[in-house]
Amino acid sequence: MRVTIDRGRNHGVRMRKTGRSLLAGAGLAAAGIGLGMLVEYLMDPDRGRARRARMRDRSAHTTHRMTDSLNGMSHDMANRSRGVAMGMRYRVTGRSADDAVLHDRVRAELGRHVSHPHALQVRVDAGVVTLTGDVLAAEEHATRRAVKRIPGVKGVHPQWTVHDEPGDVPTLQGTSRSKG
Repeated sequence: MRVTIDRGRNHGVRMRKTGRSLLAGAGLAAAGIGLGMLVEYLMDPDRGRARRARMRDRSAHTTHRMTDSLNGMSHDMANRSRGVAMGMRYRVTGRSADDAVLHDRVRAELGRHVSHPHALQVRVDAGVVTLTGDVLAAEEHATRRAVKRIPGVKGVHPQWTVHDEPGDVPTLQGTSRSKG
């Protein structure tokens, strides 16, 4: 307890309690007891060496797992950011592609939207894509829209034959490739 003289309004002597509270003192005592128990547990002459070795091995294992996880996450983020950058670059610079590149892009897109991509032929002339061959009615609209969205394509002329079912069309026979 500390006595202070207050020369303010009251002109008197005032007592102010300073120091730690009882709860803080109890907390420090409990922490000290716990630390002592830990030291005794680890420095035990009979089994302390094995306990320390096990603790060292567990901490090394945990450190390695965390390092591997952080490395994996950093690689993942680097790949994702590179993918976003390449996607933006593709959207900007892909608009000025030559006809051979556009042909390959259209063939790749057809493989994602048509169950029988071999049934279609692609011709590209100055950015205008002409599609001929056979296509199923269920896939026609989505395929035309997907080809139209390819960067560099200025127009799409579908001159294909639309079929409701594969029926007797040889190019639409066989098992269809799974999309997705």
